[in-house]
Amino acid sequence: MLAPALTTIAQDLNTGVEETQIFLSIFVLAFAFGPMVLSPLAEVFGRRPVWIISSCFYILWNTVGGFSHSPGLLIVSRILSGFGASAEFAISNPVLADCWQPSERGKSYAISTFIPLLGPAIGPIIGGALTGTIGWRWSFYILSIYDGILVIIAILFFPETYEVILLNKRAAKLRKATGRPYYTETHGASETLSSKLAKSLNRPLRLLLTQPILQVMAVFLAYNFGVLYIVLSTFATLWIERYGQSQTDSGLHYIAIVIGYTIAAQVGGQLMDILWKRLRARAGNDTAPEYRVPLMVPGAILIPLGLLLYGWAAEKKYHFIVPDIGIAIFGCGIILNTQAMQAYVTDAFLKYVASASAASQFLRNIFGFAFPIFAPALYYRIGYGWGNSLLAFAFIVLGWPAPFLLWKYGAKLRALGKPQW
Repeated sequence: MLAPALTTIAQDLNTGVEETQIFLSIFVLAFAFGPMVLSPLAEVFGRRPVWIISSCFYILWNTVGGFSHSPGLLIVSRILSGFGASAEFAISNPVLADCWQPSERGKSYAISTFIPLLGPAIGPIIGGALTGTIGWRWSFYILSIYDGILVIIAILFFPETYEVILLNKRAAKLRKATGRPYYTETHGASETLSSKLAKSLNRPLRLLLTQPILQVMAVFLAYNFGVLYIVLSTFATLWIERYGQSQTDSGLHYIAIVIGYTIAAQVGGQLMDILWKRLRARAGNDTAPEYRVPLMVPGAILIPLGLLLYGWAAEKKYHFIVPDIGIAIFGCGIILNTQAMQAYVTDAFLKYVASASAASQFLRNIFGFAFPIFAPALYYRIGYGWGNSLLAFAFIVLGWPAPFLLWKYGAKLRALGKPQW
């Protein structure tokens, strides 16, 4: 929602291009650090309370962002609201792992991402319309009102899904009802809350430092996310400055990337389950996280293909449908790649999926913050054609070997990890 308003915000707050870009990307930086705290808390207190409290924290600071009249306050509000919003990254994959069997992992992703993936289309459209009519500040206010309604619904209807918490509550009821020492294997009689927190809060960092497979996955996810945010943060500017469109019209083009997202999420989710079942049957019903890897191959091809088509079509100022097709292909590749890697991490670290997901996403959110900062300079100096070509060639070098390396050496990398989680 903020992307189409960046030019107007720069004028109102008297900021330069780079600083204005930080208003957008600093939000993503908080996504790196938030899950490193919220994910282990979700393994101690459960998914429900962490999500609800974090969402309330987000609503508070997002509202402050709308009242900001200085760059400093807007940046602070974006950091803190991003920390609250990062609960989505800390909670979503663990909830899916709680509720769905591994054979239905793709279906669960297809269902859970269907509405959220509309955000990159609906957000800029609403943001552009609001900026051009009642002002950019209402982008913040409307978000807070909408998310406040969601939190109320969650308080009333959102159940706890984490097996450990549910079993611990059942054991507590049995202790109270019978007076006998009922405890689960994850919660001994002598274990205190402080000891659980001390062990849990540093788990994501320990996983990232001791599990080679998570380190490799973090690098692959980081470049994916960094390139995605370069594209998302500059897409509206392309249509405003190069094609001379209004802020409202520029937001409509985000529909193209969402079409790519949606096709990939729905088709890729079904394809993931089909491939997983066939590979398991071929292996005599044995399973492995590597069965998620084949879905990365089409994603790795589509990402640079989409970048090149989008970049050179924008450079030559072809009809708007051509760069839109390029961005849709790019979005399709991003989702296929990301789904496959997230499913891999979930299958490999099912016991501590929240902490493992946070660890794997740490670098990607730092890249998502950093890459858009130099995006305007990149396109200004060498243009959209060569700028996207540079991103595409770098992805080919890094991304094309990734599925083959994971398929052949993934099990060895997982075996190298230290078991002290």
